[in-house]
Amino acid sequence: MKNKSTLRHLFPSQLGALLLASAVLPALAQQAQPAGTPQSAPVSTSTTQQQSTASTSYKPAKEGFWGRINPIARKKWVKRQTDPINDRLGELDEVNAKNARDIRDVDGRAQAGISRAQSTADAANQAATAAGTQAQMAGNVAQGADIHVNQLNTTVNGLDQYHQVTEAEVVFHGGQPVLSAVARKQLDDLAASVTGHQGYILEVEAHSPGGGSVGIQNSERLAAVVKRYLVTEHQIPVYRLHSVALGNAQVATTGDETTKPVRTSTVHIRLMENSLAAQGSAPPDSAVSSTGAERP
Repeated sequence: MKNKSTLRHLFPSQLGALLLASAVLPALAQQAQPAGTPQSAPVSTSTTQQQSTASTSYKPAKEGFWGRINPIARKKWVKRQTDPINDRLGELDEVNAKNARDIRDVDGRAQAGISRAQSTADAANQAATAAGTQAQMAGNVAQGADIHVNQLNTTVNGLDQYHQVTEAEVVFHGGQPVLSAVARKQLDDLAASVTGHQGYILEVEAHSPGGGSVGIQNSERLAAVVKRYLVTEHQIPVYRLHSVALGNAQVATTGDETTKPVRTSTVHIRLMENSLAAQGSAPPDSAVSSTGAERP
């Protein structure tokens, strides 16, 4: 009776708050449970063992009554649950960053090595190209030197090779060493054919019908007259004149092996030319010999 009287004396507002709290608390307790989870589902023995194993490996902290009701307390509970995961994620991020740095380092070293190898290969290629060019130049020089040597050998071998261009025979009447007008005309024509040319010589053979030393001395005077005229009148160099006094010695003529006796005083002149020494200059002009035959 005393309790009933006490309830009657409570303020109406306090009584309403108490009733509201008693109605709200069960509802909040139901909302705190996960959605879709039956409240009173039967649990098998195997499920119970798995849950006990899971609870052994991972035991989340209890929320408590105020953790289900107070949102701020629930956030702290979630943070406590996610902090280990965040730590693991941070470690994974550090590992990934280290791997990325290592990959960049290896790639940089590889690119530097490739660049150095390419530079070395380019330098070797340039050196090979330069060596090939020098070898080609050396081959060209060697080939030119070989051609020049062959030319020199040909020139040296042909220095003493002369061939007859023309000839003239000057006759002295009475054996006197005096040139007639016809003889001077022959010598003038012969000198005109060699003026300005190189690589020639004049062979002078003097003959006299006298025997012994008398004939030789007479033929020497005849050869001297011819050479003196060519040197003084036509400026023929002395070194191009080669003379011999044969007296009455019998000499076979060109193309005829038989010898003929000397009956008149004559000087036989042959124009001999060296084709190699005469290169670069025109050959001596054709001259008509005293016999009327042209140069071959």
